[in-house]
Amino acid sequence: MANQVETSAFAAASPRGLFNLIWGASATVLSVLWTAIAAPMAALFATLDNYHAVTVVSRMWGRAIINTCGVRVQVEGLENIAGLKSFVAVANHQSFFDIFALAAYLPGEPRFVAKKELRKIPVVGYAMEHGGHVIIDREAGGKEIRKAVAIIRRGLNVCVFAEGHRFNDNRVHEFNDGAAWLAILTKLPVVPMSISGSGGFFPRGAKIVVPGGTMRISIGKPISTEGMRSADRSDLTRRLEEQVRATFTTEV
Repeated sequence: MANQVETSAFAAASPRGLFNLIWGASATVLSVLWTAIAAPMAALFATLDNYHAVTVVSRMWGRAIINTCGVRVQVEGLENIAGLKSFVAVANHQSFFDIFALAAYLPGEPRFVAKKELRKIPVVGYAMEHGGHVIIDREAGGKEIRKAVAIIRRGLNVCVFAEGHRFNDNRVHEFNDGAAWLAILTKLPVVPMSISGSGGFFPRGAKIVVPGGTMRISIGKPISTEGMRSADRSDLTRRLEEQVRATFTTEV
């Protein structure tokens, strides 16, 4: 498994392994620092209802972490979304670096669908809830759904990790149909997007970053949801999953 290979090389008792260990530990601390700096700024702009300023801060935050960790990001297929004002992006999810990279490099005003537990994180939770991100709270029912639709219709690009949570086993797992349902509800085009190579940087349970790797974001052609109904969401979900699998690779 690719993630195990990365970790073994990282832990090797060699000069390069020691260098990576020091680099990874330092980069992890600095990444926490960048987050501590960016979160209050994003929260302030969110309070002022300035979504574009929130985007600018998010881009700076994402790029600061990526550059600190020496991660190289390859983005393919940008021409497929050129001219789209707003869309729902649907991707697999391997690592926190998926979020950093999409915040840094996805055109427009990218936002994420997040679980309600993130509201509990001081400052960060406030910035997300008021900065245009879609917080999923199933207990709130229709109120949260209406809020999500209103957010998306403000011209934001919403990114959904359709597997439900992170998997760092270098595989694409079954997609949930929430992203397809959201796209159909808002009548926005939905864009399949595969993310490869990020699972080895910061796997689930890791304490420090494995620095210096490469990840690839492959953006597919948008699929129109015009004329689709809620009953079409299962077919659309399978179509999205198939297209993400087609461009996902274990070798970056």
